[in-house]
Amino acid sequence: MLSGFKDFILRGNIVTMAIGLAVGAAFTAVVTGFSTAFIAPLIGLATASTGDFSDAFFTVDGTKFPYGKFVAAAIAFVITAAVLYFLVVVPMMKFQARMDRGKPVDIKAALRDCPRCFTEIPAIATRCAHCTSELKADAEALALAGLPEQR
Repeated sequence: MLSGFKDFILRGNIVTMAIGLAVGAAFTAVVTGFSTAFIAPLIGLATASTGDFSDAFFTVDGTKFPYGKFVAAAIAFVITAAVLYFLVVVPMMKFQARMDRGKPVDIKAALRDCPRCFTEIPAIATRCAHCTSELKADAEALALAGLPEQR
């Protein structure tokens, strides 16, 4: 029973996920500290607050609502999301596009609906496999596949 658990834990994707979570938590702490130490006071100065708006609050019927803490957390979230998007997602998308550039195009991947029976068929099909209606192939799909225009 424990050997199965050991195999599960030592699988590559579990260890990678654990490392990613630890790095993400540390990164979030850094961004929160940056937001609290620099961004919040700058916004407080720009809005003529006391210099640190994270302690700002309003009171309704004796109940204190610390909206400054929410604003600080929202700023930390936006900074974290922007950094992750621009430093992780965008480079990975560019890398993936570069790796996929030389791959052959799957000519059956582009789909469309048959205008008669509304069944999904390949965009380059000239006959529906379900109702056997003759169709005109999609010119854009033919060009993408490198096939000549059919008459």
